[in-house]
This record gives sequence, structure tokens and C-alpha cells, in this order.
Amino acid sequence: MERENEITVFLADDHAIVRKGLRSLLEHEFGIKVIGEAEDGLEAVKKVEELLPKILILDISLPLLNGLEVARQLIKRCPEIKIIVLSMYDTEELVFETLHAGVKGYIVKKSAPEQLISAIRSVSLGKSFFSPEIAEIIGTRMIEKFPDELPQTPSITEREIQILQLVAEGHSNREMAKILQISIKTVENHRAKIMEKLNFKNITDLIRYAISKDIIKL
Repeated sequence: MERENEITVFLADDHAIVRKGLRSLLEHEFGIKVIGEAEDGLEAVKKVEELLPKILILDISLPLLNGLEVARQLIKRCPEIKIIVLSMYDTEELVFETLHAGVKGYIVKKSAPEQLISAIRSVSLGKSFFSPEIAEIIGTRMIEKFPDELPQTPSITEREIQILQLVAEGHSNREMAKILQISIKTVENHRAKIMEKLNFKNITDLIRYAISKDIIKL
């Protein structure tokens, strides 16, 4: 049973050893309770919508659906959930993409464990929290201006983003249909629309785009 002031946390990371370490760390903190885990993006969206934790600790490099898209979907569907990105990546474009999506915290994985604890407690109170490296990237002036400075991306749907990532990860049409529980014909239609909207000539173009947008990692 959830206590009134208890901070419920969900962990989304594709490495079991990372999730185990985070759970062990958080279990020793008063007032914080881990209520679920996921190893890929689709599982994270499904379970978070079911469990409704107060805080989601989210890795960016998730299979099947990347962390950035997980954040976008959950913030739209469950705006009361606060998201903290925990990632080894700290590129300027990625940081601003996550801020634009609505995440409340961003911690690099090399940070001291105490930073994550502080982030959870701060974000649960409605504040933002960034590790020093991320705070330096943002800067006061950039915080004020970043929404207008983000590069514009052609409008593609949530489903098309899912298909794009799965194609870039090397899944066949049949595998994608099974993962997303749709028909092979629907997968083929989405692939065609993606290629047309983004003006891709071949799969190599698609993979390059996915890498450049941090949808997949090498």
C-alpha cells in the first residue's frame, strides 16, 4: 500500500544490472519506493500507465521505443508523472530535446548516487534538477530561448516513430507486426509513409537519421 507522502519510482533501463543497482540504492532511502521496472520503451509506456508512479527514472537508449519518445508519450498521456533522465549521453541537442519534451531532471550516469536521490526528492516537490554537466550545457540564457532554437523535425506520428526505430534496429516487417500487434500490411504502409515524409531514398538514410536524432545508438 502506498503511503501518503511516499515517492513511488519506476525504473526504465535496458541493462538488468543497472536496474538492480538503482533498486538497491533506492530501497535504502526513507520515503522512496520502487514499484516497477521495464527493459524496453514499449514495456515502460505500458507499465507506467498502469502503475502511475510519481517519478520515472528513464534511460534514453531503450530498445523498441527510445527514451525520448517514451517521455513524449507519457508526458502527453500522464502529465502528473515526473520524469528524470538518467543517461550516459549529454550532447547539447539531446539535452534540449528532453527539456522540450517536458522532463524535470537530467542526471548523467557517472554522477554520484547522492545526485539521483536529490533529483528524486527535488522533482517530487515540483522542482527541476540537473547534474552539473547538464546545468552547464543549459545555461540561463539557453533555458529562456531553447524552445525557439530547437531544430524542426518533419511531423511524424507516434506509430511512425515506433516503426522508424524498429526498422533502424533491424527488425523485419513480421517481427514489427508481432511487437506492435498490428498487421504486416499496416507496417508496410507506415514504412512507406516514413520514407516519403522524411524523403529517404533507402534504409541507410533511415538509419543515419535515427542515429542523428538519438533514436538509436551505435
